[in-house]
Amino acid sequence: MATALAAHLLRHYSTRKHHFREYEDGLSRQKLKQATEYIQAHLGENLSLSEVANELGMSQYYFCRLFKQSTGVSPHQYLIRQRVEQAKHLLKNPERSITWIALECGFANQSHFAKCFRQHTGMNPNQFRKL
Repeated sequence: MATALAAHLLRHYSTRKHHFREYEDGLSRQKLKQATEYIQAHLGENLSLSEVANELGMSQYYFCRLFKQSTGVSPHQYLIRQRVEQAKHLLKNPERSITWIALECGFANQSHFAKCFRQHTGMNPNQFRKL
């Protein structure tokens, strides 16, 4: 809110004209790579939008908007997809429990993991493991 207020005040009440840079095509390749690498490195953690945005030196709102323009999905959706992909690889090892895999991939609990996994693959983790 503070950033938006400052931008509004500068645009409408400043004696000097400021031009704010707009990215029509989303994040630059470097920033997108930096964001995806940061997300990948912290998949198992309770990762927040503000942490990723801070890593890139942007506000949360601006980062979210540019990330979606660049990838077609929100940062949260991208994070969930990456966690599901990691879980697919871990499910190949039958010695690991579903609960362990859920926590290792950064899901809050097994139930949330199963719901997200089913949404992205069309099957539950046990069914996937049996393939």
